[in-house]
Amino acid sequence: MLEHGGRLRAAAQRYGIAEADWLDLSTGIAPYGWELPAIPASAWARLPERDDGLETAAQRYYGCSSLLPVAGSQAAIQALPRLRGRSRVGVLSPCYAEHAHAWRREGHELEELDSDSVERELERFDVLLVVNPNNPTGQHLAPETLLRWRERLVQRGGWLLVDEAFMDCTPELSLARHCPLPGLLVLRSFGKFFGLAGLRLGFVLAEAALLERLEELLGPWAVSGPARVLARALLEDEAGQARQRQSLLRDGLRLENLLRDCGLAPSGGAALFQRLVRDDAPLLHEFLAARGILSRLFTAPPALRFGLPPDEAGWTRLRDALNHYAKEYP
Repeated sequence: MLEHGGRLRAAAQRYGIAEADWLDLSTGIAPYGWELPAIPASAWARLPERDDGLETAAQRYYGCSSLLPVAGSQAAIQALPRLRGRSRVGVLSPCYAEHAHAWRREGHELEELDSDSVERELERFDVLLVVNPNNPTGQHLAPETLLRWRERLVQRGGWLLVDEAFMDCTPELSLARHCPLPGLLVLRSFGKFFGLAGLRLGFVLAEAALLERLEELLGPWAVSGPARVLARALLEDEAGQARQRQSLLRDGLRLENLLRDCGLAPSGGAALFQRLVRDDAPLLHEFLAARGILSRLFTAPPALRFGLPPDEAGWTRLRDALNHYAKEYP
């Protein structure tokens, strides 16, 4: 399997630092969230049923009437390539590596593109994969641009697949409300914005016929009863969502400014993370890890991605470590 952030146990073993002593900034997951509601015993004891209000709450939250809950958007990423015959797939790169990995594994032909190449060469492809906002670069693409690409693709029976895992803080840029347009598939992650990655929940927004095929492939009870109960409650909590969005946008800007103040101007980012493209990224990664601060290291190009600290102690710890690095490696 591919490497990802969040492998805290492996880092603890490698550096000899107890798990509880780490500041884990290696993922783009909200470090704070909600006081969770109680889960009724029936959610644990019975198989989940669809008429529990989850789909209705999600439809209202995303502004889309045609969606399917899945066990994390990763489940859809791995399954969707099995719903098409051999295709030429363009991937707007760099982006979340699991997309290309999943399509290549099912025998599709992959090609990495930039946005300029998409405009010139889109007719060569059957599927275009876009992560918006991009992970790890933070780049946002305008809805109008994406919808224009969808229109060109659908004329040949193609798909525009947009992964909006980090979109919750900027809902005005989402394509969710345009679903279910033909040929448009939107993936939404629940765990990142709500700070509940361990829940393993996501949603696929697309035409009903395609969702029926995906549901058949994934099988019954793809999402657990307790996950459905928690998700419904949080998707209905509009006041809590507004507070979370405000906090994440504030802290995303704070992280950007902290890095810049430490002489490490970010190369891009979103509310939940910031990215540094630097030749010394491996050195900085090791420097921080030796002090119990875990970042996400990328190799091509050399880069680090930082998530948000969870509290004031974390902010102070990160600032002090970065200032120390700047003095030791001016």
